Amino acid sequence: MTFKNRTWNVAAELHVPADFDESKTYAAIVCVHPGSSCKGQTAGLYASRLAEQGFVAIAFDASFQGESGGEPRYIEDPATRVEDVRCAVDYLVTLPYVDEEKIGVLGVCAGGGYAVSAAMTERRIKAVGTVVGANIGRLNREGDVIATLDAIGKQRTAEARGAEPLINNWIPNSTEERDAAGITDIDVSQAVDYYRTPRGQNACAPNKLRFTSVGSVIAFDAFHLVEDLLTQPIQIIVGAAPGAFGSLKDGQELYARVKGEKDLFVVEGATHYDLYDQPEPVAKAVEKLASFYKKHL
Repeated sequence: MTFKNRTWNVAAELHVPADFDESKTYAAIVCVHPGSSCKGQTAGLYASRLAEQGFVAIAFDASFQGESGGEPRYIEDPATRVEDVRCAVDYLVTLPYVDEEKIGVLGVCAGGGYAVSAAMTERRIKAVGTVVGANIGRLNREGDVIATLDAIGKQRTAEARGAEPLINNWIPNSTEERDAAGITDIDVSQAVDYYRTPRGQNACAPNKLRFTSVGSVIAFDAFHLVEDLLTQPIQIIVGAAPGAFGSLKDGQELYARVKGEKDLFVVEGATHYDLYDQPEPVAKAVEKLASFYKKHL
């Protein structure tokens, strides 16, 4: 199935309860995938688990990525990622079996940041959940950000003059490449295990990122104005094991800054990627999320 964002189609999967009845109405959850990911990975897993809990849940490929439309390809554009969420809500409110007053959002990793950002200006979203939610802008501002922006400018000039687009990898493209680079950080190491091995590998997530789009990511702050605009209840879930992607500290920061109803649930012993697909940590997260959404939707 698809829904529209501007002039292109966004590819999505709709998950419904086992006893689904079109004559009834259901609360619905928009599930937002991480950066570099797609609907068939962890966002889809959470969507299916939430459907088991009685919700209608939708997971989709970000615009410019996976099976979704939009040109040029392999862009990570925060403004469009946020708009994807709004457009998913647009689609849900056309379904007669979705209660438009009971729509929530759930984001994983960078999808968590996008979910928070979308909810601040999308009042049709009544409850917000994040699992290892990360502020992708903060992450990309670490390091020599000015040098990166200078390089982006030079690459845009080259491409304007006819050069081939520069397409980078999000992470090492294989476990062998990771090991050869001597990478030991738990988040990056496990990202390769998840995305580049049969554990979670998916054709819609080819590990490609158009370099020039990183400029808009650097300028993005998923939590900007959160104190003023996020009034919906929020459930924040993080793993206790810290790593380079910083979802633990982002979750703690978000919890500290939100002024409304909020809860921070730390899954002891869990890493960032344990909460993508490992049965026990995911079960704990889903139990917490199901209770939260049933209370607020």
